Amino acid sequence: MKFVDEVQLKLASGKGGAGCVSFRREAKVPRGGPDGGDGGRGGNVVFVVDPQLNSLLDLRFKRSYAAGPGMQGSSSHMTGLDGEDILLKVPVGTMIYDLNDHLIKDLSEPGEEFVLLKGGLGGKGNSFYKSAVNQAPMVAQKGMPGEELDVRIELKLIADVGIIGFPNAGKSTLISAISAAKPKIADYPFTTLVPNLGVVSYGDDNSYVVADIPGLIVGASQGIGLGFQFLKHIERTRLFIHLVDPSEYSGRDPVEDYLAINKELEAYDELNAAKESYVPLSGRPQIVVLSKSDTIDQARIDEVLGKFREIEVEAMLISAATGNNLKELRYKVGDQVFEANQKEEWEKE
Repeated sequence: MKFVDEVQLKLASGKGGAGCVSFRREAKVPRGGPDGGDGGRGGNVVFVVDPQLNSLLDLRFKRSYAAGPGMQGSSSHMTGLDGEDILLKVPVGTMIYDLNDHLIKDLSEPGEEFVLLKGGLGGKGNSFYKSAVNQAPMVAQKGMPGEELDVRIELKLIADVGIIGFPNAGKSTLISAISAAKPKIADYPFTTLVPNLGVVSYGDDNSYVVADIPGLIVGASQGIGLGFQFLKHIERTRLFIHLVDPSEYSGRDPVEDYLAINKELEAYDELNAAKESYVPLSGRPQIVVLSKSDTIDQARIDEVLGKFREIEVEAMLISAATGNNLKELRYKVGDQVFEANQKEEWEKE
């Protein structure tokens, strides 16, 4: 299924139905009086969080949605039917913005329902206006108009941990080794074109969600490559696994790669500093991991680890192919996620 993480929609709630002007006329009831009913309420525009969805694909092909109008009231004090609501199903992590980039709602709970636009109220029938001085009112209200709004819908995946690093650092291989996720894996840049989510289990009934973010490159924060499109998906993560390819086959320097990715995170922070409730990416904890340890000799390992120590960074060595240190990595990440969760709970209290 195609991954779609942003759409723009034109939305409108329904107009309320008009009230009715009517008088009761029955045999042997000479003074029946007004009996016009009220109009029905217009339909609402409602967003529903469906945990089975993982993309905004269903909203991509129809850009305009309008709820149904309320029906007109009728005689015998009968209220018109309410207009039909529009239910828009979206994935967990969907954010609704107006076109001025003001956040209207963050939909992060499965099953959550949010009424974005309320339908117009139905008009009062003429029976509402009956009084001692006006026994036969000939007026009824028109229904109230609905609301209209152009919105931008954006999906930000909800994950505890984001795996970041240059293309071909081994992110897809790692997530497939520590979870049940099965991303596409191949030996060329930008194999991963969409984020992948995986659930990692550790200990007794403990787990956390990991997101494999498509490869970042220099200039990603300015829209180069795939980075700008997918950097937003790590905004919700608590910490990063920063994966670095230490092998000589990549033709790059591991420490320079590490520093370059962190510069992109800082640049992205500068672009988003004015956003409401934005938490900088560059300040989040990172576990630096050297991948593909099975492909390099001990001399190269010592050399790369030494370079990282020079910049006061402790790196962890793993191999997703052989399983070397994967258990240790799962537990180390899990412990930090648990600590972050505990800290958040304390702050709420």
